[in-house]
Amino acid sequence: MIPEEDCQKHTDKELVELSVTNSEYYACLVKRYTEALRRYVIRLGSSLPDSDDILQEVFFSAYLHLNGFDKKLKFSSWIYRIAHNKSVSMFRKSNVRPTVELTDLLPWQDLLANSCPGLEFDQAMLKEKISLVLESLDPKYREVLVLRYFEEKDYNEISDILKKPMGTIATLVNRAKKQFAKLAEGQALNQEYGNK
Repeated sequence: MIPEEDCQKHTDKELVELSVTNSEYYACLVKRYTEALRRYVIRLGSSLPDSDDILQEVFFSAYLHLNGFDKKLKFSSWIYRIAHNKSVSMFRKSNVRPTVELTDLLPWQDLLANSCPGLEFDQAMLKEKISLVLESLDPKYREVLVLRYFEEKDYNEISDILKKPMGTIATLVNRAKKQFAKLAEGQALNQEYGNK
């Protein structure tokens, strides 16, 4: 097993190159990306047990295709793309609408506050409201908002992950924010008048 300090001194690209000749270096990449990818697939709508299954498939698939990794891309974009594909595949197989689990509200508080000016939410209500709004979003809008606000990916990385042009990503993010605002405002009004 490769010592942690040895893992830390290498970039992702170096670890990919080392992993091709010595599979023990791949454990460094797995360790580096496990928690971030787990949060990502859960935010896309997987349950915790499903996320572990998806992660296993993601890392196995990435390892099998390591020789085909395009070194012009960031490794993080490539592995997120695999996680995205595996999550979508799982949703299609299970034919279940994903539910969104939120762990960090800070980027969403501003988005929701801008959507419903004048409304005050406590943390629990805010978390519930954001989850409901995200679950109601069209999946293509949910995934760009999760990548942009939770995973803090820039438009270029989102473009690499979703395999869409940057202009399309900008449009999707803009439309997603508008749909989020409309849904959030509608849900706030429904709750205000007791029409859940």
